[in-house]
Amino acid sequence: MHLIVIAWLYVVLMMAVAEATNSNGTVIGAIMTFVLYGLLPISILLYLLRTPVRRKTLRDKEAAERAATQNEQGSGQPDTGSHPPTAAEADSVPPVGKEPR
Repeated sequence: MHLIVIAWLYVVLMMAVAEATNSNGTVIGAIMTFVLYGLLPISILLYLLRTPVRRKTLRDKEAAERAATQNEQGSGQPDTGSHPPTAAEADSVPPVGKEPR
């Protein structure tokens, strides 16, 4: 995609040079040609083509933030560490192999 952008900007630059060096052309006309035929359409095109990438990046960022908040608040899963559970944890988590009442 970058090759197409570079090629189009080259064509528009040559159009602007032809406008500036023409006997009836002006430098302001050349600048307007470059901006209106080159920079403006390319910037709109790149913005539209990058929309899916921006959405994916935003989704990934939000998912990472959600995961970080869940890790800070605790996942609600029983503690599987090497220390014995506290009284509150022991009451809320049934022993292995036994069903809760």
